[in-house]
Amino acid sequence: MNIAIIGYGRMGNEVHKAALKRGHNVTLIVDRENTGDLNNQNLRDVEVAIEFSQPESAPSNILACLNEGIPVVSGTTGWLDHFSEISEAVKRLDGTFLYASNFSIGVNILFSINRQLSVVMRNFKDYRPSITEVHHTHKLDAPSGTAISLADDICACSGLDGWTAGDSAEDNKIGISSVREGEVPGIHEIDWVSGIDKISLRHEAFSRTGMAVGAVFAAEFASRRKGLLTMGDLLDF
Repeated sequence: MNIAIIGYGRMGNEVHKAALKRGHNVTLIVDRENTGDLNNQNLRDVEVAIEFSQPESAPSNILACLNEGIPVVSGTTGWLDHFSEISEAVKRLDGTFLYASNFSIGVNILFSINRQLSVVMRNFKDYRPSITEVHHTHKLDAPSGTAISLADDICACSGLDGWTAGDSAEDNKIGISSVREGEVPGIHEIDWVSGIDKISLRHEAFSRTGMAVGAVFAAEFASRRKGLLTMGDLLDF
């Protein structure tokens, strides 16, 4: 399969290595220095694009590929205010788009368990949830997209009313604490605390490899399908 990688930072590099190990060809690499290369001529032989760029450029990158009939897999966070625009383009063009705040198989299992636990906790009002996420100092967004996804799922399943940044939350909201230190690939922990005990879910990534491999799996999956897709579709949750 011929893959375009859009955004060639740490994740783009890891995706490149994972794609080659899976036997694919990387036929186009677009980064900040060569944004003009994202054009119809260079996309002609591309079968799927994997996008890990910046929030300000992600929507235009995705639309450029969709307009050329290229399925897109994106892991860029911080741009979802434009998601409806992308969704409409997918429908209008009969295109394919798969978004995930985190492509790690382990994190997506965490998402599933988090939703199930949140449904259970709807009946136990003495427990209050909070989320802590830890990442390397190079990460620009805080809270992480993964932490926000976890919080949104808790709200949808338990009836809570959104989230706030920081270790103390307003009534009926989830507090998300963000820590930036060293080269930590990613830690996410959800705690449900009452006056007598604590229930915790935790995922710790040892490297970016899990996300990169998951993104390539997602690209393989998206290349054969149409519409708006999620990792839940891929993993059959």
